[in-house]
Amino acid sequence: MPFPRWLARFNLYGTNRMLGPLARFVPGMGVIVHVGRKTHRRYRTPVIFFRRRDHFVIALTYGRESQWVQNVLAQGGCELETMGRTLQLTRPNVLHDEERRNVPAVVGIILGLINVSDFLEASAVT
Repeated sequence: MPFPRWLARFNLYGTNRMLGPLARFVPGMGVIVHVGRKTHRRYRTPVIFFRRRDHFVIALTYGRESQWVQNVLAQGGCELETMGRTLQLTRPNVLHDEERRNVPAVVGIILGLINVSDFLEASAVT
């Protein structure tokens, strides 16, 4: 099972506020900028991502039901702020991969220990 929902709520109000400003400048980390389906507000969610050619893969450590994931899917894309740049991501898709083939082997082992096998994949607009 991915991390519990209470931890996601804690991160939303605690950890994300601290990590958010740093995540935009740390290699392999970024901030997903997405629009709420109901509120139409812009939200910012720190993530760890892996680049695969023109695709970006994000492990869904809180599950595919997370609000930010649902927002990105409904919007058909998002922005990814990383290393001082803003990239447009499009064609988001949730993948279930119990073998964790799209992440580095060490990361796959860790994700396996916490039973994470869902990923958001999106393409970079070139």
